[in-house]
Amino acid sequence: MTTQLSGAQPFLLLVEDEQDTADLVTLIMKERGYQVSHAADGSAALEKIALMPPPSLVVLDIQLPHVDGITVLETIRATPDWQDVPVVMLTAVADADRIRKVRALAVQDYVLKPFKRETLLRYVEQARRTPPQRSR
Repeated sequence: MTTQLSGAQPFLLLVEDEQDTADLVTLIMKERGYQVSHAADGSAALEKIALMPPPSLVVLDIQLPHVDGITVLETIRATPDWQDVPVVMLTAVADADRIRKVRALAVQDYVLKPFKRETLLRYVEQARRTPPQRSR
């Protein structure tokens, strides 16, 4: 079963396990005109990737229950229709090795929690204008 998307609204997949953060990001993005689909853990995200058409953008946490965000990102980049979907990491993980790893998997940006509304919106809009660039 494939999720149906209405109209020309940009569509965002949000993968975030902290409900307060998910609610805040959803509110911010809906105010900006996005439709938002939320996955509360990595397993739910993988199901959505398998069933949904590619969104306009993915906002993805690294530390997730069941399946981590790096595995979700690797799945996105390995799924033909999803390979070029912009991804913004939204996470509390500031570890340099993880940042290098997700950059190598062509994330557009890396936003640290806690975040400012304006910062998130700037990175999201910038990500939608910039195609993924994989590191070689």
